[in-house]
Amino acid sequence: MAAMAETVSSSTKKKAIVINKNWCKGCGICASLCSRVLAMDSTGKAVAVNPYLCTGCRVCESHCPDFAISIGVEGIE
Repeated sequence: MAAMAETVSSSTKKKAIVINKNWCKGCGICASLCSRVLAMDSTGKAVAVNPYLCTGCRVCESHCPDFAISIGVEGIE
């Protein structure tokens, strides 16, 4: 069975980008806000292409209308 969410940890293990592919509607807002880290895959869903570049600012998370992205930052609940 395929995983419902994609989890990507940065090389420093301080941030984790979680993209719930079932909730993602493919609007592309996240990728337009953070094109260094996020892109749209061949199915039109968000994917972290360079997760190690994530600064943990959470702009993509706060602008996702479907709540499909969450950013975990070590030490922050």
